This record gives sequence, C-alpha cells and structure tokens, in this order.
Amino acid sequence: MAARLLDGAAVAQQIRAETRPAVDAFTARAGRPPGNALVLVGNDAASELYVGSKLKSAGEAGLRADLERLPDTAALADLLALVDRLNRSDAHDGILVQSPLPAAMGEDAERRVFDVIDPRKDVDGFHPVNVGRLVQNRATLAACTPSGVIELLERSNVPIAGSRAVVIGRSDIVGKPMALLLLHRHATVTVCHSKTADLPGVCAAADLLISAIGRPGFVRRHFVKPGAAVVDVGTTQVTDAALVDRLFDAASPRRQVFARRGALVVGDVHPEVAGVAGALSPVPGGVGPLTIAMLLKNTLIAAEQRAGGA
Repeated sequence: MAARLLDGAAVAQQIRAETRPAVDAFTARAGRPPGNALVLVGNDAASELYVGSKLKSAGEAGLRADLERLPDTAALADLLALVDRLNRSDAHDGILVQSPLPAAMGEDAERRVFDVIDPRKDVDGFHPVNVGRLVQNRATLAACTPSGVIELLERSNVPIAGSRAVVIGRSDIVGKPMALLLLHRHATVTVCHSKTADLPGVCAAADLLISAIGRPGFVRRHFVKPGAAVVDVGTTQVTDAALVDRLFDAASPRRQVFARRGALVVGDVHPEVAGVAGALSPVPGGVGPLTIAMLLKNTLIAAEQRAGGA
C-alpha cells in the first residue's frame, strides 16, 4: 500500500491564507507592511533561486521585501556593516542572510553574522538568544524549516506526543531545533549523525522519522518501521544520470523531468520507502513551501513584537 501523502504545499497555502488578514491588519494599524530584508552575497545559482522565491512569496503575502546584494568579493566586514545598518532600519522587521556565504569569508562567517543580527529581527531563528528561548520552550521566532515540519505533522493529524521520533542530522539549522520542537510536544527523540551505531536499526524503531542530511536516496526501505511517518527535509540538485537511474524506475515521471531539464531535485528518502511508510512527504512539494510560509509568519510575528503588539 502506498504511503499517505503529507502535502506540504497545501499546508503552506493554509498558513499563508491564515496569515494574510493579520498582515493586512498590521499594515492598516502601522501605516506600513511588515518588512523583510534578504541579503545575498555573490551569485550562487541555487541561492538566487531561493531568494527570488522568497521575494515573490513575500510580495504575494502583502509584505515588503527588499533584496540587499553584495559581490562575492565582499569582505566579512562589509556584510557585518550591512547587517548593522539593517538592524537600525525602522522599515525592516526581519533580516535573512542567505547561505552559503563565499568561502573566502571564513569557516565561521555564518555564525558571526547570525550573532550580530538583532534577535528581534532574527526571522530565521538562528541567533543564540532565540535558540536559548527555544531550549526553554518559550521561543517566538524559531527556525523556519523545523517549525514548518511541526505544522505539517499537526495539520496532517500525525501523532507526536508519545511517539518515538528519530531525526537524522544534527545541524544548527534543522536537526537540533527539530529535536527540540518534537521534545516540547512530548515525543521521545533520538538525534542521529555520522557516528551513530546501527543507524538503520535506530531509525527502524521510529514512529516518526525525519531526515535532513542532503544525501540523495540515503534512507532506504529497511530504515523505516512499517506504517511510520517519514518527513524528507533533504534537497539535493542531482545532475548525474546514473544516480537518477538508480533511484527511479524506468516508468517514473521523475525520469522524464530529468530528461527535459538535465537536473532533478531529490530528497534523502529513497522512493522505495513509499511502499512501507504510513505517511511520507514528497520532494519537491513537501517541506520546501513550508519553510517559506513560516518565514512569512515569523516576519509578521517580529513586526508585531517590535510594534508592541501581540
């Protein structure tokens, strides 16, 4: 039996529809819309697409969204100065610095940038103050992707409380905040990583399995407990035809997409998992739209808090 679809695109549309009246009310009350500044350094092709999608979505949701660009030759000091200016801007309630940053800025560049963003404008939820609040279960601005996963599970009636949840990946952006959000909803949570012993066995005990490692097709059928809910957070652009052939059978429409475009966005979860899981989020169309929807929602929350509202 095929797994039930966890439709992230539909849930994201629900969130956007629910957020729009509050955006309009804030705009009428404040005399301006909630505002977001998106910072893009360099010309990474994937980043250009992500930022373009965020700008478009913000405009459709009634938010102000401004793109601030720096060349790939910019120094870290230039980026920090830009963030400082945006921290002091009355028009911007949120600041989002697109990753990855140029390697020349240094290995710790992203962390240094996150540290100087005003916590009240940290719509990504990465500032140490907001992470600390998340640990204490009193966050108002939490990381967008994990927050979107929670929305997807709750609105799809997937039980969290009392479940055994396994998160593959321990990144600051997804894995760790995902584990905390699940823990706060009374799941028993295990976080797995590259040093985890018997990873398939650990995963196969989970009622709820979430993968966020960016390895195409890594989670195979034997990783999954029959009937478990599986959320695929990984997204990898694949251009290797041999890999596409290994992941998708000859009749799969995904092969046709690859043939037309020469590239395919693929998740961490192998297609064969659909035959054993009880519920499964797709890639694309699963978690991606939810990340943007939660970014819009966080921008509204930041605007209301800065204005002294709810």
